[in-house]
Amino acid sequence: MNPRHDAAAKSGSGATRRRGAALEDAILDAAWDVLVEHGYPGFTYEAVAARAGTSRPVLYRRWPQRDDLLFATLTRYCLPIEVPDTGSLREDALGFLRNANAGRARIITLLGVQLMDYFRDTGSTFGELRDALRAPDEGTPFEQIVARAVERGELPDVPRPSRVVDLPFDLLRHDMLTTLRPVPDAALVEIVDVAWLPLLMPRGRGAGGPAGRHG
Repeated sequence: MNPRHDAAAKSGSGATRRRGAALEDAILDAAWDVLVEHGYPGFTYEAVAARAGTSRPVLYRRWPQRDDLLFATLTRYCLPIEVPDTGSLREDALGFLRNANAGRARIITLLGVQLMDYFRDTGSTFGELRDALRAPDEGTPFEQIVARAVERGELPDVPRPSRVVDLPFDLLRHDMLTTLRPVPDAALVEIVDVAWLPLLMPRGRGAGGPAGRHG
């Protein structure tokens, strides 16, 4: 058992009682550990309460449904990835992929595996879960990157399907889930330069990528 949960468990047997934010932090820490160890099928009120050293009614009062507790847990641990603003479409895209690759490889592969039953039970996808965890009215990282490029005049202001805009992160996630390890940097460059930029740019133009660097 994690040492922080040893201390948490003692609180139910005579130690100082946790309240408010301290109690909620302990519960969400315990919930994350349960999710990591047992996946969605084992992510129960009973398991989380036991790990946190508290009772099921305490959890029910804060999170009436199991998925409420799941979303609170994921929100706590899946912190936003920094979206670079370098002034270059290509460098912003590569910078974001590198940030995600460095900071999220383990979490993305973990969630892809441990939440498989959640996706099957709810009929939802990883992308829909990602959207649900995002702040209201906040675009995806690549929507933000593309919007900045349009404002700078790097890209024409034309409609683009979300599947095209978000392609780099979708390909990164696919590679992570397929290999269960971080993606080589050469593959990140290929995702941006070969797969993505040609879909965004009018023929004959580059965005600081291979076409834009020649000449």
